[in-house]
Amino acid sequence: MLSPGEAYLLGDMKRIAVFCGARGGRGDAYLPLAAEVGAELARRGIGVVFGGGKVGMMGALADAALAAGGEVIGVIPASLATVEIAHRGVTALHVVQTMHERKALMADLSDGFVALPGGFGTMDEFFEIVTWRQLEIHDKPVGLLNYEGYYDRLIALFDAMLEDGMVLRRTRELLATAPTIAELLASMR
Repeated sequence: MLSPGEAYLLGDMKRIAVFCGARGGRGDAYLPLAAEVGAELARRGIGVVFGGGKVGMMGALADAALAAGGEVIGVIPASLATVEIAHRGVTALHVVQTMHERKALMADLSDGFVALPGGFGTMDEFFEIVTWRQLEIHDKPVGLLNYEGYYDRLIALFDAMLEDGMVLRRTRELLATAPTIAELLASMR
């Protein structure tokens, strides 16, 4: 059960888009994290919007959220439906034509965004949504889950960008970071 404070902070976030990969990381080390995030969002009554794949971190995220009784919406390009094995057991699955359509629909369906450890695809989705936030295309919270320091070097780069005058302080502050999903959700206002 959520405390009244938690419910207030997350009250406007009915769904969160989670950017994560179709791989599990070295030795599938990140699959438990993805499952933990899916279960935690479902426990809080927050729906999951994700890349629509059944494999890797995407599959672990979706399966855990579904097992916890959560809403899970997948968005996958037709060209990846066989590569990432489209998850047919989710609440809703949208098959789109392009990656651009995927990202736009995920953004439209979501009230906030979280990036888990991932590769180039995760970074593409994450950076586009952060850029849209900077440009005021949306005003939804964006979080980077820095599990076990995975994103330490990226966060250091963001801070260097700020220090070098390439990013404004208000822009840098648009991005929440935390090592656990509970802390990240608490900091996403």
